Amino acid sequence: MSHDVIVNPTELHDAYVFDMDGTIYLGDHLLPGAARMINELRRRDIPVRFLSNNPTKDPEQYAVKLAKLGLPTDVADIANTVVTTTRWLKANHPEAVLFPIAEKPLCNALREAGFTLSENPEEIDIVIASYDRSFDYRKLQIAFDAIWFHKRAFLIQTNPDRFCPFPGGRGEPDCAAITAAIEACTNTTCQVSLGKPSPVMLTESLAGLDVEVTNCVMVGDRLQTDIQMALDTDMRSALVLTGEATAEDVRALSTEHLPTYVLDRIDRLLPQSVWDELGWTEQNDPDTH
Repeated sequence: MSHDVIVNPTELHDAYVFDMDGTIYLGDHLLPGAARMINELRRRDIPVRFLSNNPTKDPEQYAVKLAKLGLPTDVADIANTVVTTTRWLKANHPEAVLFPIAEKPLCNALREAGFTLSENPEEIDIVIASYDRSFDYRKLQIAFDAIWFHKRAFLIQTNPDRFCPFPGGRGEPDCAAITAAIEACTNTTCQVSLGKPSPVMLTESLAGLDVEVTNCVMVGDRLQTDIQMALDTDMRSALVLTGEATAEDVRALSTEHLPTYVLDRIDRLLPQSVWDELGWTEQNDPDTH
């Protein structure tokens, strides 16, 4: 790991908002230092919230996963694009007929919120592009007919991610690939993106907390989503080099796009004074195997 780009915090902040994939865990394993860092923030009564652009799970599933990994978490402390997409549509288009190109968690949440879902292009008002591993030509045709042929529907997306990372450096196409296919054949443009870096994600995550946004930290592994969202909302940001972004990516950034902090491991989010107080070293992390 190259250390010439590392910038560690020197103080604690009012609240911390964490991306999950590539930041807290990778696959089915917590990343080094994650458990002791989260537990220490909670011990100090500092609010901790979790975000994800992945709409293939609902918040309850994320809560179950975090609990299995040793981090029991209230569902209310988790917001993903299932939550933000459903709430945005309820607030802005409560009567719309929807065609979600999506997996069960989002479709179920939309139905539970009272929306009508349809595959009839003649009645669809909004096409929702999402991370959908069952995407096929039939779904593309429905979207094409609703938007281009009948000229009645418009396109939104749950998140702008090009791919979802897997352990070992692999990944699979994410929502942006489906959005691009629909845009290409309909000659239209996606009107709204409801995942990071949209500020709606941070609004949802910090709702109900009496904190100053400028003294909270968004922590993640992606420059274009996690860090950009923080920059767009005047929130402090911490890039952890355990997921997508690399030290080379940081070196290539202009000054206005730099994250506040750059960490080589997630527990370095806590300042050195806390490490010294607790007697922490990188070698005595009980969750490092």
